[in-house]
Amino acid sequence: MSTPHAETADARRLGLVMDAAFYVLLAASLARFLIRHHDTPRASWVIGLSVVLAVLYALDARSDRHRDRPDHPLRPWRTVWFGSVVAVWAVLVVLGPSFAWCAVPLLYLALRILPLRIALPLAVLLTGLVVVTQVRLAGWLDPNVLLAPPAVAAIATAVFVYMRRQTEREAALERREGMLEERGRLAMEIHDTLAQGLSSQRMLLQAAELVWEQDSVRAREHVRTAAGIADRNLAEARRFVHDLAPAELAENGSLIAALGAFAARETGPELAVDFQFDGAPAELPARVESTLLRIAQGALANVREHAGAANATITLTYLGDQVALDIADDGCGFDPERVTSESERGHGLPAIRARVRQFGGAVTIESAPGEGTVLSAAIPLERS
Repeated sequence: MSTPHAETADARRLGLVMDAAFYVLLAASLARFLIRHHDTPRASWVIGLSVVLAVLYALDARSDRHRDRPDHPLRPWRTVWFGSVVAVWAVLVVLGPSFAWCAVPLLYLALRILPLRIALPLAVLLTGLVVVTQVRLAGWLDPNVLLAPPAVAAIATAVFVYMRRQTEREAALERREGMLEERGRLAMEIHDTLAQGLSSQRMLLQAAELVWEQDSVRAREHVRTAAGIADRNLAEARRFVHDLAPAELAENGSLIAALGAFAARETGPELAVDFQFDGAPAELPARVESTLLRIAQGALANVREHAGAANATITLTYLGDQVALDIADDGCGFDPERVTSESERGHGLPAIRARVRQFGGAVTIESAPGEGTVLSAAIPLERS
Protein backbone atom coordinates (compact mmCIF):
# COMPACT_ATOMS: atom_id res chain seq x y z
CA MET A 1 0.00 0.00 0.00
CA SER A 2 1.38 3.41 -0.92
CA THR A 3 2.03 5.94 1.77
CA PRO A 4 0.91 9.59 1.66
CA HIS A 5 4.55 10.59 1.26
CA ALA A 6 4.98 8.23 -1.71
CA GLU A 7 1.73 9.48 -3.24
CA THR A 8 2.95 13.08 -2.96
CA ALA A 9 6.28 12.18 -4.58
CA ASP A 10 4.50 10.39 -7.44
CA ALA A 11 2.17 13.36 -7.90
CA ARG A 12 5.12 15.72 -8.08
CA ARG A 13 6.86 13.59 -10.70
CA LEU A 14 3.69 13.38 -12.77
CA GLY A 15 3.27 17.14 -12.37
CA LEU A 16 6.78 17.75 -13.67
CA VAL A 17 6.04 15.57 -16.70
CA MET A 18 2.82 17.51 -17.36
CA ASP A 19 4.65 20.83 -16.97
CA ALA A 20 7.25 19.74 -19.51
CA ALA A 21 4.51 18.48 -21.83
CA PHE A 22 2.70 21.82 -21.59
CA TYR A 23 5.75 23.83 -22.64
CA VAL A 24 6.63 21.36 -25.42
CA LEU A 25 3.08 21.50 -26.80
CA LEU A 26 2.97 25.29 -26.48
CA ALA A 27 6.26 25.65 -28.35
CA ALA A 28 5.22 23.15 -31.02
CA SER A 29 1.88 24.88 -31.53
CA LEU A 30 3.53 28.28 -31.85
CA ALA A 31 6.09 26.91 -34.32
CA ARG A 32 3.35 25.30 -36.42
CA PHE A 33 1.36 28.52 -36.47
CA LEU A 34 4.35 30.65 -37.48
CA ILE A 35 5.35 28.21 -40.21
CA ARG A 36 1.90 28.44 -41.78
CA HIS A 37 0.71 31.93 -40.81
CA HIS A 38 3.78 34.04 -40.07
CA ASP A 39 2.71 36.72 -42.50
CA THR A 40 -0.80 37.23 -41.08
CA PRO A 41 -1.83 40.09 -38.77
CA ARG A 42 -2.63 37.50 -36.11
CA ALA A 43 1.01 36.42 -35.81
CA SER A 44 2.05 39.20 -33.42
CA TRP A 45 -0.97 38.52 -31.19
CA VAL A 46 -0.27 34.80 -31.13
CA ILE A 47 3.39 35.34 -30.25
CA GLY A 48 2.50 37.80 -27.48
CA LEU A 49 -0.24 35.63 -26.01
CA SER A 50 2.05 32.57 -26.13
CA VAL A 51 4.65 34.43 -24.08
CA VAL A 52 1.97 35.61 -21.64
CA LEU A 53 0.65 32.05 -21.28
CA ALA A 54 4.13 30.64 -20.68
CA VAL A 55 4.83 33.28 -18.01
CA LEU A 56 1.45 32.79 -16.35
CA TYR A 57 1.93 29.06 -16.18
CA ALA A 58 5.40 29.50 -14.69
CA LEU A 59 4.07 31.76 -11.92
CA ASP A 60 2.58 28.73 -10.20
CA ALA A 61 5.40 27.11 -8.19
CA ARG A 62 5.48 23.36 -8.76
CA SER A 63 6.77 22.73 -5.24
CA ASP A 64 3.66 24.30 -3.71
CA ARG A 65 1.08 22.79 -6.03
CA HIS A 66 0.67 19.48 -4.15
CA ARG A 67 -0.72 21.38 -1.15
CA ASP A 68 -3.74 22.52 -3.16
CA ARG A 69 -5.38 19.10 -3.18
CA PRO A 70 -9.12 18.81 -3.93
CA ASP A 71 -9.80 17.98 -0.27
CA HIS A 72 -8.39 21.36 0.78
CA PRO A 73 -10.07 24.72 0.20
CA LEU A 74 -8.90 26.30 -3.05
CA ARG A 75 -6.88 29.44 -2.44
CA PRO A 76 -8.46 32.60 -3.93
CA TRP A 77 -5.32 33.62 -5.80
CA ARG A 78 -5.13 30.14 -7.33
CA THR A 79 -8.65 30.55 -8.72
CA VAL A 80 -7.67 33.83 -10.38
CA TRP A 81 -4.43 32.33 -11.68
CA PHE A 82 -6.01 29.23 -13.19
CA GLY A 83 -8.87 31.23 -14.70
CA SER A 84 -6.33 33.54 -16.34
CA VAL A 85 -4.38 30.61 -17.78
CA VAL A 86 -7.54 29.05 -19.27
CA ALA A 87 -8.73 32.40 -20.64
CA VAL A 88 -5.43 33.17 -22.41
CA TRP A 89 -5.27 29.61 -23.77
CA ALA A 90 -8.86 29.87 -25.06
CA VAL A 91 -8.03 33.06 -26.99
CA LEU A 92 -4.96 31.35 -28.46
CA VAL A 93 -7.07 28.37 -29.55
CA VAL A 94 -9.45 30.71 -31.34
CA LEU A 95 -6.53 32.42 -33.11
CA GLY A 96 -4.62 29.19 -33.77
CA PRO A 97 -6.47 25.86 -33.48
CA SER A 98 -3.19 23.93 -33.09
CA PHE A 99 -2.92 25.30 -29.53
CA ALA A 100 -5.79 22.96 -28.64
CA TRP A 101 -3.24 20.25 -27.78
CA CYS A 102 -2.29 22.20 -24.65
CA ALA A 103 -5.67 21.18 -23.25
CA VAL A 104 -4.24 17.83 -22.08
CA PRO A 105 -1.90 19.20 -19.36
CA LEU A 106 -4.47 21.87 -18.48
CA LEU A 107 -7.08 19.16 -18.02
CA TYR A 108 -4.72 17.27 -15.71
CA LEU A 109 -4.05 20.42 -13.70
CA ALA A 110 -7.76 21.16 -13.35
CA LEU A 111 -8.46 17.64 -12.10
CA ARG A 112 -5.48 17.84 -9.75
CA ILE A 113 -6.23 21.09 -7.94
CA LEU A 114 -9.98 21.65 -8.36
CA PRO A 115 -12.90 19.88 -6.69
CA LEU A 116 -14.63 17.45 -9.05
CA ARG A 117 -17.82 19.53 -9.10
CA ILE A 118 -15.78 22.29 -10.76
CA ALA A 119 -13.18 20.25 -12.64
CA LEU A 120 -15.65 18.05 -14.52
CA PRO A 121 -17.72 20.90 -16.06
CA LEU A 122 -14.46 22.65 -16.91
CA ALA A 123 -13.24 19.48 -18.65
CA VAL A 124 -16.42 19.49 -20.73
CA LEU A 125 -15.86 23.13 -21.70
CA LEU A 126 -12.21 22.53 -22.62
CA THR A 127 -13.14 19.51 -24.71
CA GLY A 128 -15.94 21.40 -26.42
CA LEU A 129 -13.60 24.23 -27.34
CA VAL A 130 -11.09 21.75 -28.75
CA VAL A 131 -13.81 20.10 -30.87
CA VAL A 132 -15.08 23.43 -32.19
CA THR A 133 -11.64 24.65 -33.19
CA GLN A 134 -10.71 21.36 -34.84
CA VAL A 135 -13.99 21.30 -36.75
CA ARG A 136 -13.05 24.70 -38.17
CA LEU A 137 -10.02 23.03 -39.73
CA ALA A 138 -11.36 19.64 -40.75
CA GLY A 139 -15.08 20.24 -41.25
CA TRP A 140 -18.13 18.46 -39.87
CA LEU A 141 -17.72 15.40 -42.04
CA ASP A 142 -14.66 14.14 -40.16
CA PRO A 143 -15.99 11.83 -37.38
CA ASN A 144 -12.51 11.56 -35.87
CA VAL A 145 -12.54 15.27 -35.06
CA LEU A 146 -15.99 15.04 -33.48
CA LEU A 147 -15.44 11.88 -31.44
CA ALA A 148 -11.72 11.57 -30.68
CA PRO A 149 -11.27 14.59 -28.33
CA PRO A 150 -14.31 13.74 -26.16
CA ALA A 151 -13.24 10.07 -26.03
CA VAL A 152 -9.68 10.97 -24.99
CA ALA A 153 -10.93 13.48 -22.41
CA ALA A 154 -13.42 10.96 -21.00
CA ILE A 155 -10.78 8.25 -20.67
CA ALA A 156 -8.24 10.59 -19.10
CA THR A 157 -10.81 11.99 -16.67
CA ALA A 158 -12.11 8.54 -15.70
CA VAL A 159 -8.60 7.22 -15.07
CA PHE A 160 -7.61 10.24 -13.02
CA VAL A 161 -10.81 10.20 -10.94
CA TYR A 162 -10.38 6.46 -10.32
CA MET A 163 -6.75 6.97 -9.23
CA ARG A 164 -7.75 9.85 -6.96
CA ARG A 165 -10.48 7.86 -5.27
CA GLN A 166 -8.19 4.85 -4.94
CA THR A 167 -5.61 7.07 -3.27
CA GLU A 168 -8.25 8.50 -0.95
CA ARG A 169 -9.40 4.99 -0.01
CA GLU A 170 -5.82 3.92 0.70
CA ALA A 171 -5.25 7.04 2.77
CA ALA A 172 -8.42 6.28 4.77
CA LEU A 173 -7.24 2.71 5.35
CA GLU A 174 -3.83 3.95 6.47
CA ARG A 175 -5.43 6.38 8.89
CA ARG A 176 -7.56 3.56 10.27
CA GLU A 177 -4.54 1.29 10.59
CA GLY A 178 -2.68 4.08 12.36
CA MET A 179 -5.59 4.57 14.76
CA LEU A 180 -5.76 0.83 15.48
CA GLU A 181 -2.00 0.65 15.97
CA GLU A 182 -2.08 3.58 18.37
CA ARG A 183 -5.05 2.06 20.18
CA GLY A 184 -3.14 -1.20 20.55
CA ARG A 185 -0.07 0.64 21.83
CA LEU A 186 -2.10 2.49 24.42
CA ALA A 187 -3.83 -0.73 25.46
CA MET A 188 -0.47 -2.40 26.06
CA GLU A 189 0.87 0.62 27.94
CA ILE A 190 -2.23 0.78 30.12
CA HIS A 191 -2.01 -2.90 30.96
CA ASP A 192 1.71 -2.80 31.70
CA THR A 193 1.67 0.39 33.80
CA LEU A 194 -1.68 1.85 34.87
CA ALA A 195 -3.48 -1.45 35.43
CA GLN A 196 -0.63 -2.79 37.52
CA GLY A 197 -0.40 0.42 39.53
CA LEU A 198 -4.15 0.53 40.13
CA SER A 199 -4.09 -3.08 41.29
CA SER A 200 -1.32 -2.26 43.78
CA GLN A 201 -3.16 0.82 44.98
CA ARG A 202 -6.32 -1.18 45.54
CA MET A 203 -4.50 -3.79 47.63
CA LEU A 204 -2.72 -1.11 49.68
CA LEU A 205 -5.92 0.79 50.36
CA GLN A 206 -7.72 -2.41 51.31
CA ALA A 207 -4.88 -3.26 53.67
CA ALA A 208 -5.03 0.25 55.16
CA GLU A 209 -8.77 -0.09 55.75
CA LEU A 210 -8.30 -3.41 57.56
CA VAL A 211 -5.73 -2.04 60.05
CA TRP A 212 -6.98 1.54 60.32
CA GLU A 213 -8.49 1.13 63.80
CA GLN A 214 -5.80 -1.15 65.25
CA ASP A 215 -2.63 0.32 63.65
CA SER A 216 -3.14 3.82 62.27
CA VAL A 217 0.58 4.32 61.66
CA ARG A 218 0.75 1.29 59.39
CA ALA A 219 -2.50 2.31 57.69
CA ARG A 220 -1.11 5.75 56.89
CA GLU A 221 2.03 4.14 55.52
CA HIS A 222 -0.10 2.07 53.15
CA VAL A 223 -1.96 5.20 52.05
CA ARG A 224 1.30 7.09 51.44
CA THR A 225 2.63 4.20 49.39
CA ALA A 226 -0.58 4.12 47.36
CA ALA A 227 -0.28 7.88 46.78
CA GLY A 228 3.29 7.40 45.55
CA ILE A 229 2.14 4.74 43.11
CA ALA A 230 -0.60 7.10 41.88
CA ASP A 231 1.99 9.83 41.26
CA ARG A 232 4.16 7.43 39.30
CA ASN A 233 1.19 6.19 37.30
CA LEU A 234 0.29 9.77 36.41
CA ALA A 235 3.83 10.40 35.21
CA GLU A 236 3.79 7.18 33.19
CA ALA A 237 0.44 8.06 31.63
CA ARG A 238 1.79 11.40 30.46
CA ARG A 239 4.89 9.74 29.04
CA PHE A 240 3.21 6.98 27.06
CA VAL A 241 0.57 9.36 25.67
CA HIS A 242 3.51 11.24 24.15
CA ASP A 243 5.26 7.95 23.23
CA LEU A 244 8.23 8.68 25.48
CA ALA A 245 10.55 6.21 27.20
CA PRO A 246 9.27 4.64 30.45
CA ALA A 247 9.93 6.67 33.58
CA GLU A 248 12.29 4.03 35.01
CA LEU A 249 14.58 4.34 31.98
CA ALA A 250 14.51 8.12 32.06
CA GLU A 251 15.28 8.18 35.79
CA ASN A 252 17.89 5.40 35.97
CA GLY A 253 19.69 5.83 32.66
CA SER A 254 20.13 2.15 31.73
CA LEU A 255 18.00 -0.94 31.31
CA ILE A 256 19.85 -2.86 34.03
CA ALA A 257 19.41 -0.04 36.53
CA ALA A 258 15.77 0.44 35.52
CA LEU A 259 14.94 -3.25 35.94
CA GLY A 260 16.72 -3.32 39.28
CA ALA A 261 14.79 -0.28 40.51
CA PHE A 262 11.55 -1.77 39.20
CA ALA A 263 12.13 -5.07 41.03
CA ALA A 264 12.98 -3.27 44.27
CA ARG A 265 9.91 -1.08 44.08
CA GLU A 266 7.59 -4.01 43.34
CA THR A 267 8.88 -6.08 46.24
CA GLY A 268 6.38 -6.21 49.10
CA PRO A 269 4.85 -8.45 51.74
CA GLU A 270 2.81 -10.40 49.19
CA LEU A 271 5.50 -10.81 46.49
CA ALA A 272 9.30 -10.69 46.61
CA VAL A 273 10.81 -9.65 43.28
CA ASP A 274 14.47 -10.24 42.52
CA PHE A 275 16.50 -8.99 39.56
CA GLN A 276 19.69 -10.36 38.08
CA PHE A 277 21.54 -10.11 34.78
CA ASP A 278 23.99 -12.33 32.96
CA GLY A 279 26.51 -11.77 30.18
CA ALA A 280 28.40 -8.70 29.05
CA PRO A 281 26.02 -5.71 28.96
CA ALA A 282 25.65 -4.30 25.45
CA GLU A 283 24.24 -0.99 24.30
CA LEU A 284 20.70 -1.53 23.07
CA PRO A 285 18.49 0.70 20.94
CA ALA A 286 16.14 2.83 23.01
CA ARG A 287 13.05 1.11 21.57
CA VAL A 288 14.38 -2.32 22.57
CA GLU A 289 15.11 -1.13 26.12
CA SER A 290 11.62 0.37 26.42
CA THR A 291 10.08 -2.84 25.06
CA LEU A 292 11.96 -5.10 27.48
CA LEU A 293 11.01 -2.93 30.45
CA ARG A 294 7.36 -2.91 29.39
CA ILE A 295 7.48 -6.71 29.01
CA ALA A 296 8.80 -7.02 32.54
CA GLN A 297 6.02 -4.76 33.81
CA GLY A 298 3.34 -6.67 31.92
CA ALA A 299 4.64 -10.09 32.96
CA LEU A 300 4.85 -9.09 36.60
CA ALA A 301 1.31 -7.73 36.40
CA ASN A 302 0.23 -11.18 35.20
CA VAL A 303 2.09 -12.79 38.09
CA ARG A 304 0.31 -10.58 40.62
CA GLU A 305 -3.10 -11.05 39.02
CA HIS A 306 -3.06 -14.75 38.16
CA ALA A 307 -0.18 -16.67 39.72
CA GLY A 308 -0.62 -16.22 43.48
CA ALA A 309 3.18 -16.39 43.73
CA ALA A 310 5.37 -15.50 46.71
CA ASN A 311 8.56 -14.99 44.69
CA ALA A 312 9.41 -13.77 41.19
CA THR A 313 12.75 -13.36 39.44
CA ILE A 314 13.52 -11.08 36.50
CA THR A 315 16.64 -12.12 34.57
CA LEU A 316 18.21 -10.10 31.75
CA THR A 317 20.70 -12.07 29.65
CA TYR A 318 23.03 -10.71 26.97
CA LEU A 319 23.86 -13.47 24.49
CA GLY A 320 25.88 -11.59 21.90
CA ASP A 321 23.50 -11.91 18.97
CA GLN A 322 20.35 -11.46 21.06
CA VAL A 323 19.08 -10.25 24.39
CA ALA A 324 16.69 -12.32 26.50
CA LEU A 325 14.40 -11.43 29.37
CA ASP A 326 13.05 -14.16 31.66
CA ILE A 327 10.36 -13.68 34.30
CA ALA A 328 9.98 -16.70 36.59
CA ASP A 329 7.55 -17.18 39.48
CA ASP A 330 6.70 -19.93 41.97
CA GLY A 331 2.95 -19.51 41.61
CA CYS A 332 0.15 -21.88 40.67
CA GLY A 333 1.20 -22.22 37.04
CA PHE A 334 -1.08 -23.12 34.13
CA ASP A 335 -1.22 -25.18 30.95
CA PRO A 336 0.18 -23.02 28.09
CA GLU A 337 -1.48 -25.26 25.51
CA ARG A 338 -4.90 -24.31 26.80
CA VAL A 339 -4.28 -20.56 26.63
CA THR A 340 -5.53 -19.89 23.11
CA SER A 341 -7.42 -16.63 23.47
CA GLU A 342 -6.88 -13.26 25.05
CA SER A 343 -9.97 -13.65 27.19
CA GLU A 344 -8.50 -16.65 29.00
CA ARG A 345 -5.40 -14.88 30.26
CA GLY A 346 -6.08 -11.18 30.03
CA HIS A 347 -4.35 -8.71 27.74
CA GLY A 348 -0.83 -9.40 29.03
CA LEU A 349 0.41 -12.35 26.97
CA PRO A 350 -0.92 -11.11 23.59
CA ALA A 351 0.61 -7.70 24.33
CA ILE A 352 3.98 -9.23 25.18
CA ARG A 353 3.95 -11.30 22.00
CA ALA A 354 3.03 -8.23 19.94
CA ARG A 355 5.88 -6.20 21.46
CA VAL A 356 8.47 -8.90 20.75
CA ARG A 357 7.15 -9.71 17.27
CA GLN A 358 7.83 -6.17 16.02
CA PHE A 359 11.56 -6.87 16.48
CA GLY A 360 11.47 -10.35 14.96
CA GLY A 361 11.81 -11.98 18.37
CA ALA A 362 10.05 -14.88 20.04
CA VAL A 363 8.21 -15.54 23.28
CA THR A 364 8.21 -18.93 25.01
CA ILE A 365 6.29 -20.00 28.10
CA GLU A 366 7.21 -22.92 30.34
CA SER A 367 4.57 -23.75 32.91
CA ALA A 368 2.43 -26.50 34.36
CA PRO A 369 -0.32 -26.47 36.97
CA GLY A 370 1.24 -26.20 40.42
CA GLU A 371 4.81 -25.74 39.13
CA GLY A 372 5.15 -22.02 38.53
CA THR A 373 5.82 -20.22 35.24
CA VAL A 374 8.82 -19.01 33.26
CA LEU A 375 8.18 -16.50 30.48
CA SER A 376 11.09 -15.85 28.11
CA ALA A 377 11.28 -13.08 25.52
CA ALA A 378 14.24 -13.06 23.12
CA ILE A 379 15.00 -10.22 20.70
CA PRO A 380 17.72 -10.57 18.04
CA LEU A 381 20.07 -7.62 18.21
CA GLU A 382 20.88 -7.58 14.48
CA ARG A 383 17.21 -6.81 13.70
CA SER A 384 16.64 -4.30 16.47
